[in-house]
Amino acid sequence: MRNATFRQLRVFSEVARHLSFAKAAEALHLSPPAVTMQVKELEGHIGLPLFDRQGRKVTLTTAGEYMLVHARKMLATLKDAEDAAARLKRLEVGQLTIGMVSTAKYFLPRLLAEFRRDHAGIDIRLAVGNREQLVRMLHANELDIAIMGRPPKELATRAEPFAAHPHVFVAPVGHPLEAVGHPAVHSLVGYPFIARESGSGTRAAMEEFLSRAQVQPRIQMEMASNETIKQAVMAGLGLSFLSLHTLGLELDNGLIRIVHVEGTPVVRAWNCVHTLSKLLSPAAEAFRYFVLERGESFLAEQFARHLPLQAGRVVAETS
Repeated sequence: MRNATFRQLRVFSEVARHLSFAKAAEALHLSPPAVTMQVKELEGHIGLPLFDRQGRKVTLTTAGEYMLVHARKMLATLKDAEDAAARLKRLEVGQLTIGMVSTAKYFLPRLLAEFRRDHAGIDIRLAVGNREQLVRMLHANELDIAIMGRPPKELATRAEPFAAHPHVFVAPVGHPLEAVGHPAVHSLVGYPFIARESGSGTRAAMEEFLSRAQVQPRIQMEMASNETIKQAVMAGLGLSFLSLHTLGLELDNGLIRIVHVEGTPVVRAWNCVHTLSKLLSPAAEAFRYFVLERGESFLAEQFARHLPLQAGRVVAETS
């Protein structure tokens, strides 16, 4: 192991994250043969195979699982050292790794474009997953900051709400509930639902809202993609419950309808989250301050026209 390099450890960790040499190559901006070579060299230093490869299927060996734990610790220590050096220099440079739930992809890239105009020296890397996946990445010290809804209770984190996050029921154009005005929650009984997968913040918010009204939804399909759910709703396959921040284009073009169920929108909060054990780099601190200062007004500019929401209404999530 003495001759192993941090480059080899980074490549190994990325392949283990995706369980795909091709996806790791894309994430690292390397060619697939270069990724394969780095992993083979690391396996040579260790003297054991790290992956089982059967066609396109890639799995970690037992040795690979053990090595991944240590590789992540070494990479995290190196990142902490780089951040400490940046703080001593008081420079906003280096790599900033931001995790976001998939719903945030509808606004965060545009917010990041604003951030980059004043912080061109920061190399930004995005990791996308559902809430459970982000919690695992925070626990493994793979993220500097996570943008998410419900903050984790499983970890000691600092979660700062920065904007209201409304969720609404949606239906295809011409659905019977569209003509009701403000239907009661019990009006949803009997209609098929297309729901986000278990583990997502959107699914948890829907279940909590319906549970308070003692309504059991008839879930016909579960999907991990907001885009696929919207297409299914527009095709008339069922109702759904989604973040308003995923619906801008569809609402602007009259392709989908909001069902103004009594007690909605369900307003949660967007949170900027990092672990308490992590000392943020100057780059991460700059991004944190930017989100807290600019996030609320940015989202209001983009989405407030779709609902009569009070500006600045933020509800911290503790459940």
